[in-house]
Amino acid sequence: MSIEARIRELGNRHRSLDEIIQREMAHPSSDTLRVRELKQRKLRLKEEISSLEARP
Repeated sequence: MSIEARIRELGNRHRSLDEIIQREMAHPSSDTLRVRELKQRKLRLKEEISSLEARP
């Protein structure tokens, strides 16, 4: 898989997690632990994307 394809795949997963987080937070009884875990996964994806984009 090329770097560009990997970045696109990670970007799609990042956006998907963002949507899930938004839906979860919209509920008054949202699970804060789950939201925190999702945000951590989203951050790791963002860091991986940044790392790949920084490659020459």
